[in-house]
Amino acid sequence: MILTGLVVGAVLGVVMQRGRFCVTGMIRDIFMQRSWRTFVALLIVISIHAVGLAALTSTGVISPEYSTFAPGAVVVGGFLFGLGIILAGGCASGTWYRSAEGLVGSWIALAMYALSAAMMKTGALAGFNDWMKSWDTGLTTLPEAFGISAWWFAIAISVLTIILVRHFQAQNAKAPQVARLGNRPAWKRPLSLYTAGALVGLLGVIAWPLSAASGRNSGLGITTPTANTLQYSVTGENSYIDWGVMLVLGLLVGAFIAAKVTGEFRIRVPDATTAVRSVAGGMLMGVGASLAGGCTVGNGMVETSLFSFQGWVALVFIAVGIGVGAKFWLKPAKPAKTTQATNRTSAPATPGNPAASFVGVQAVNMPSLDTTTARDLGDGYFALDSLGAVCPFPLLEAKDAIAELAPGQHLVIDFDCTQGTETIPQWAVDDGHEVTDFHETGEASWQITIQKGEPVKTSSARSSSSISS
Repeated sequence: MILTGLVVGAVLGVVMQRGRFCVTGMIRDIFMQRSWRTFVALLIVISIHAVGLAALTSTGVISPEYSTFAPGAVVVGGFLFGLGIILAGGCASGTWYRSAEGLVGSWIALAMYALSAAMMKTGALAGFNDWMKSWDTGLTTLPEAFGISAWWFAIAISVLTIILVRHFQAQNAKAPQVARLGNRPAWKRPLSLYTAGALVGLLGVIAWPLSAASGRNSGLGITTPTANTLQYSVTGENSYIDWGVMLVLGLLVGAFIAAKVTGEFRIRVPDATTAVRSVAGGMLMGVGASLAGGCTVGNGMVETSLFSFQGWVALVFIAVGIGVGAKFWLKPAKPAKTTQATNRTSAPATPGNPAASFVGVQAVNMPSLDTTTARDLGDGYFALDSLGAVCPFPLLEAKDAIAELAPGQHLVIDFDCTQGTETIPQWAVDDGHEVTDFHETGEASWQITIQKGEPVKTSSARSSSSISS
């Protein structure tokens, strides 16, 4: 039965990679874009999961063991985890599947996450972990505290989710159509975020009885399996290999296959700043998730679906950590004072398309001519090189660059952040710009040309913005 974890993990990896599913981006949108649209995808996961687990529990198929609420550990741990995933560029599951896309920064974050989680659970920091959890209220779940069935909570959150889904879908139907990559077969196109959320929720329901059948009475989880993977690698103790370890390894394999066959895998080496942030972020993720009793999967998807105090309080403080981290660390880099460029199979310019000269040219330092963040190509075209920048930086840089252009001018953006294939076109629609060209330039690299529109006169368009990288 342990191998069913590998199968579920592989399917989960495919869904998350194709859906660009990352809780960090969903919560980050609330603070940076003032939008709840992508967060609804997490509510879809929780709702489907909640209904499924209530059904499995009430029929006796599973018998969950509910976590007791240790407020100090959960609050501090949730906050540290939120800070960590901002620095690392993705939540726990997001770090696994982005590693499978070839992001070396995610490899670094994943290694530090595994190391710090292992230290907290069985290593040098285990005493600190136990001490932080010594203040335990004994509270388990909201249904138990109120003395009512979990079905009432499951139905309530499901109704709320349906209302929100219909609201944002109605807004999207009224908005201009979001540009998609041209000449791509249907099987290569990303999943919609809400579809991905529904599939993740369903996989969470399926996971629990399969995991329980192998002797592990739990469902989806990332932190302990990640730590156990490292522990097994170091000690060789077979006791560390369980259904959860198979789950995370399957997630990596599934995401790699999905990225490879769709042309979204390429080894991408981070700059020094990103590498240092990945180290710090990974360490904070492991410490925070261990204290809080779970990550955005264990707490944000599973414990919330069980309506435990731990799950919902942890999710709130993860969100606080993300908000604080985004305020301090998510700012586009300032343009350099000099220009240096290295050619990579540069395409010739044409009179009708000055942007062609930018294809395949990777700027090492952005020029500061006319104090703009983008390079002037002539004829109203400006080039922005975001190759190597991890999400959400390509989007942040694009927003800064286009703010300096006049309506009608074009911004040509080269980028290799997979999530940017969704977030940049969506932002263009939300802010009233027009995508005039969008195509692949190689393995896991794209170019998009955006014509600046007139300033948005009201905030209504922004209310449905979708920044989910």
